Amino acid sequence: MNEMITLNPTRLIIAALIGLALLLVLIIKFKIHAMISILIGAITIGIVAGMPFTEIVKAVNDGISNTLKGIALLVGLGSMFGAILEASGGAQTLAVTMVKKFGDKKAAWALGLTGLVIAMPVFFDAGLIILIPLAFSLAKRTKKSSLFYVIPLLAGLAVGHAFIPPTPGPVLVATMLNVDLGWVILIGIACGTCAMIVAGPVWGSICGRKYMIPVPEHVANQEDFDESKLPKFGTIVLIIMIPLLLIILKSFAGVIPAMEPLAPILTFLGEPFVALLIATVVAMFVLGTKHGYNLEQLEKIMTKSLEPTGLILLVTACGGVLRYMLQYSGLGELIGNAVSSVNLPIVLVAFIVAALVRICVGSATVAMTMAAGIIAAMPGIAGLSPLYLACTVAAVAGGSTVCSHFNDSGFWLVKSLVGLDEKTNLKTWTVMETLVGFTGFAVAFVISLFV
Repeated sequence: MNEMITLNPTRLIIAALIGLALLLVLIIKFKIHAMISILIGAITIGIVAGMPFTEIVKAVNDGISNTLKGIALLVGLGSMFGAILEASGGAQTLAVTMVKKFGDKKAAWALGLTGLVIAMPVFFDAGLIILIPLAFSLAKRTKKSSLFYVIPLLAGLAVGHAFIPPTPGPVLVATMLNVDLGWVILIGIACGTCAMIVAGPVWGSICGRKYMIPVPEHVANQEDFDESKLPKFGTIVLIIMIPLLLIILKSFAGVIPAMEPLAPILTFLGEPFVALLIATVVAMFVLGTKHGYNLEQLEKIMTKSLEPTGLILLVTACGGVLRYMLQYSGLGELIGNAVSSVNLPIVLVAFIVAALVRICVGSATVAMTMAAGIIAAMPGIAGLSPLYLACTVAAVAGGSTVCSHFNDSGFWLVKSLVGLDEKTNLKTWTVMETLVGFTGFAVAFVISLFV
């Protein structure tokens, strides 16, 4: 792109400040939808920077097409997969079985692990609504504060939602940074497990002792799960592991000589959309038709699951527009040179950018989108090792999780479901989210020092 060379660096910086400030003001002050705000902010950057109109249009088109082609199928298939898991009672099966195996004394650990696994295929809100009755049931039975069990569940859900594919957030960041999902899964599991332990059972026990929060009245008399109607634990675990194992095997096939003869078939089966398609088809028949759903009912469940994906895809696509506008204008190179001059690791920069957007805007999706766009536009990103890029994805996930407060819909959902006042919610949920983000980032940063 020849025009990029002629643009003035000072003008580029002014363009970035104006465009990003406008974006934040539109979202925070005027409550304009994130998709519209990001698009306006990105186009403003291009205009103020002096990009030719043809290049601005090209950045928009390339941003949308190149971003969506990497994640559209994954988000759609993941939503359908999660919907079948939810409708069949698979989430409850995992939770009930884990709690039984761990026992009441270690039930907090069971809920944390269950939340982590369930949030990978099921959206955070849905997973919370499905599983929180079990946390309340345990609190009733043990006569403890509900926070003993709710906080670990929330931590597990937050970790699975932010760090581990096939949930949309890390898939989006990995797509923008062009990193193999297999490495993102492995790094995400390492970071997420540590984050879940610190923010879940450990922080939950502290909150439970400090705040005696009773089970909300509207669920106090709720009936327990009818376990006879739930699918088997082993079946659920196997189905959830199908896409993860196939994607990881694809990554290993490229680096382990002994697997070279199987590389073509593993590469195909481990392609994320193929792995998720296989898992979804298996779930349709094993969890769907074998549990009383006919194909027409399954079609309705899967179609309804796609309703929220339009919003996710459009916001994500506009994040791609921001990335390409920064790249085509030369701002990405400018930011990259500035980072190099102060000698800050890319992993740290990724975390800081995502955290600042998260605190200002509230939306984890917007924070991930903007941070990924800025980092992906930097020169030299493609030359980094897959493991380092996977650590960068985890750093973005960590930054986009910290400091949930009044501008985050999750803050209000948790407040209403658990029955907390705003002050207590800040002291429990907000701190938990911050612990998840910082711990996940810290593990990613340490790993990045050795790769």
